[in-house]
Amino acid sequence: MIKLVKSSFHNERETKKKLADFILTAKTFSMDAQCAEFEKRFAAKQRRKHAVYVNSGSSANLILIQSLLNLGKLKKGDRVGFSALTWATNVMPLIQLGLVPVAIDCEIETLNISPRKLKEKIGQIDALFITNVLGFSDDIVGIARVCARHNILLYEDNCESLGSVVGGQLLGNFGGASTFSFYVGHHLSTVEGGMICADSDELHDMLLMVRSHGWDRNLAPKVQTAQRTLHEISGFFSKYTFYDLGYNVRPTEVQGFIGNSQVGFWDEIVQKRQENFRSFEEAYNANDDFFGLKTAHMDTVSNFAMPVICKSEALFDTYRRRFERHGVEIRPIIAGDMTKQVFHKKYAVAGDECKNASRIHAQGFYFGNNPELTKKEVALLVTLLKK
Repeated sequence: MIKLVKSSFHNERETKKKLADFILTAKTFSMDAQCAEFEKRFAAKQRRKHAVYVNSGSSANLILIQSLLNLGKLKKGDRVGFSALTWATNVMPLIQLGLVPVAIDCEIETLNISPRKLKEKIGQIDALFITNVLGFSDDIVGIARVCARHNILLYEDNCESLGSVVGGQLLGNFGGASTFSFYVGHHLSTVEGGMICADSDELHDMLLMVRSHGWDRNLAPKVQTAQRTLHEISGFFSKYTFYDLGYNVRPTEVQGFIGNSQVGFWDEIVQKRQENFRSFEEAYNANDDFFGLKTAHMDTVSNFAMPVICKSEALFDTYRRRFERHGVEIRPIIAGDMTKQVFHKKYAVAGDECKNASRIHAQGFYFGNNPELTKKEVALLVTLLKK
């Protein structure tokens, strides 16, 4: 069987040995030096000033939105556009924190919001929390330009697109901040884990507080002193002073250690995913049973998983059965059209139908793309994509 995920993390055998040694010798397991080192190395690799490590990609989304509210960048009742084709916890924090989610449809050939789709909703939103789906992007340069022209705050959920590049710039670097996931099967795995990247010192400091209860314990000494002076907090009481709304979504040193072991494989993982994808893409785009993919505008496609979007539900059933019959593990494309999810119908204001996301929901699936696929497995998957 060709599974979606073959291992818990890259180079698993050797990493487990190193992890066992670390566990036997470590004196601290709560968030400490390993996590801080991973943040430093990840920020450098992502080419952003700051990175804040948390216990999951979902938590990364949550504390980013909470931090923006704490800073007044967003306020309760603001309307936030989101990609209709996305994951549930891209949308849930918007609802949970008193914002109004506005679904924006995708383009079938890129699976992502385009400037054209954004312009259709531009008068209805105050901010955009875009999802870069499965390693792909539409014209995100154009999207950033539209947002800037209309004073729309732009943030990226980049949990599925680590390493993808457009116009010489990494996805995750087009908005004010971006989130990443290190769940098993993502580009980098720490089993559970997530990251928020940003260049703003103010946002970085707030993220550190929101990650840990709303206290100042992880701030730089200069920033700590400024907070305590502003609020007239003495040294003794500062240990349990909470300055703003927060959570406890801290990672552990075990996760940090795994992250440090994995970040060195970044280039290898991205290169292999792109190589596999290019083989799949050629066969896929040659088959007129499928809606073609457009990636020529992308420098690097660090593909998370390979989508198969059929032109009819009958073809969807045919190809789904074909892949399953040959032992390929498949899934719906992310969570499909988010507006069709039960929680969204219960809590979100109904909007316009997202026709493309709905079609992908009904007529699409994906199979895994990971660096451990063998040449034989890639060849089989290419064959299954042929008409």
